[in-house]
Amino acid sequence: MAFILSIETSTQICSIALHQNGVLIDSEVNDGKGAHSQLLMRMISDLLERCNLSARELSAIAISEGPGSYTGLRIGVSTAKGLAFAWDLPLISIPTLKLLAYAAVENLGDIAYVIPVLDARRMEVYREVFDSKLNTLSALDFELIDQNSFKAWLDLNKVCFIGDGAVKLKEVLEDPNAIFLDIEISARFMGELAFDKYQISNFEDLAYFVPNYLKEFKALHSKKNPLLS
Repeated sequence: MAFILSIETSTQICSIALHQNGVLIDSEVNDGKGAHSQLLMRMISDLLERCNLSARELSAIAISEGPGSYTGLRIGVSTAKGLAFAWDLPLISIPTLKLLAYAAVENLGDIAYVIPVLDARRMEVYREVFDSKLNTLSALDFELIDQNSFKAWLDLNKVCFIGDGAVKLKEVLEDPNAIFLDIEISARFMGELAFDKYQISNFEDLAYFVPNYLKEFKALHSKKNPLLS
């Protein structure tokens, strides 16, 4: 019997979930400002208490590895690693775009492809292309979107787009084969993916695991003259 605590912080939405052998027991979501840094630990404590479960009864911790928000990923991964170390638990990582694709699978119907897209600022998105069985057809990368984005896939069959990057994609993409699915990313979808890895002991090295930022972080410099501050 495996109880896995899942943490998802790759976007502005902060979510956690508890699964038993891949089946959802309970979850919690907060999309308020500062939820990642201010509420995540309290959410975890409340969830375990609500489920009458102690840390020593957990089997593993799962974390959404990215790409996504630099700050969100950094806080989520740091929290997951800290708890895994403190509670002597293995750490499982779930690729964020695969998590989004999994969330869409049961709604695909006759749709051949699912392309999760996450906002990467300006007109760029992080994207990966999957078939309906979650096999990767085009590897994780980022892409500048325009009216011809994903044309090769759309010319073949219906394509499901999911994720917060779909908002700006929908503004420029006009194609009858483009289907936009409004499902928010959530830790509640991580259970089966995490349990699959748990069963084969596919764990991360706590000392070396880092988020998959995909793009190099660039700090924004203030335009103010420091001599005039």
